[in-house]
Amino acid sequence: MSVIQVNSEIGSLEGVILHPPGPEVENMTPENAERALYSDILNLSVARREYNQLESLLNKLVPTLYVTDLLKDILRSTEIREKIVKKACYNEGSPQLIDRLLDLDEKQLAESLIQGVPLERNTLTGYLSNDHFSLRPLHNFFFTRDASAAIGDRVLISRMASRVRDREALIMQSVFDYHPRFRVQTLSPSEETPGSNQLSLEGGDLLIAAENITLVGLGNRTNSRGIDFLIRMLSERKEKHHILVQELPSSPESFIHLDMVFTLLDWDSCMVYEPLILKSNKYQTIRIDTDNGKVVSIDHVENLVQALKSLGMDLKPSYCGGEKDTMTQEREQWHSGANFFAIGPGKLIGYNRNSHTLENLHKSGYEIINGKKAIDGTTDISGFDKYVLTIDGAELSRGGGGVRCMTMPFKRKM
Repeated sequence: MSVIQVNSEIGSLEGVILHPPGPEVENMTPENAERALYSDILNLSVARREYNQLESLLNKLVPTLYVTDLLKDILRSTEIREKIVKKACYNEGSPQLIDRLLDLDEKQLAESLIQGVPLERNTLTGYLSNDHFSLRPLHNFFFTRDASAAIGDRVLISRMASRVRDREALIMQSVFDYHPRFRVQTLSPSEETPGSNQLSLEGGDLLIAAENITLVGLGNRTNSRGIDFLIRMLSERKEKHHILVQELPSSPESFIHLDMVFTLLDWDSCMVYEPLILKSNKYQTIRIDTDNGKVVSIDHVENLVQALKSLGMDLKPSYCGGEKDTMTQEREQWHSGANFFAIGPGKLIGYNRNSHTLENLHKSGYEIINGKKAIDGTTDISGFDKYVLTIDGAELSRGGGGVRCMTMPFKRKM
């Protein structure tokens, strides 16, 4: 049984959930790419080769679980499969699929719930429809960070900003609620908040700075009502808690989540997209303090780095795109240059394409290591205190996210 425990972004990783991109990524056309939240369609074979580098690194270094395997396990139960299938079909206006899906074995059903169910052209309505699927593919599910987030010993189930992604949250909640590997309390704004259709809250916007400090982005994917739910959740245990809210631009689309402009690297360092995080601009940073289950203060603060320093976390920033050229900063932020995933303090994984960002990290004492050399044993990473393992990301980054986006950690050392 796996205990859920995440009290920081950078404690040594002891468990992570992945979902490698599969046929669902190719089950789209240029016509419906925007509806699927893509600005372009991906080449699956290339994306999968790149993803395999991340997968191989994590398999080598930490216990790794897979969404599809976990889902197949729980679908062996008749009662659980009926709950999931009925909820998915009713939510998406396809109750006619229920019997058809329930006739599948657990492997086929898991694949259908993720890869989609092709539309049958056996009625006039179906024949005339422009849709290709009765149950749409989950094109974005390889970004497992978004649909759920471990916070302390609980799991927050996201309320996705786009209804296209609701089934991702349903699957993750079902896994945590029903799989015997986990025993954990899940919290879902969709179930616990009246008027939750006006609320959005996604895992990419949540960063656990410390046991009593949570960072959250306010933007296109997480709104103020979602943050109010998060505050209530964090206040339930009555201890003092500090929530730092960073407002994000609504465009371009690369500002999709907080972790696209700010990530934690070590106990004493962070990665920032300087124009938004450190320079003067119109986007607010707000500190919210809670105590004994109530909000005791809400105040505007200078920026995330200064706010964290006032709370005892004195972080040295490294710079996405380097420190000199604004155009380079913009280009590398667009390609997830600020989005790093820590497997331990000062031990990171990121894309190799963001050369100026990596050069800036190297100046801060990080060894830049080709991930392929760590996988095949050419380079022994145990000899380095601080490093970045780099993976290819030319295709994956076009999906709109980085390595942190593609990982759902559920256990870290304190």
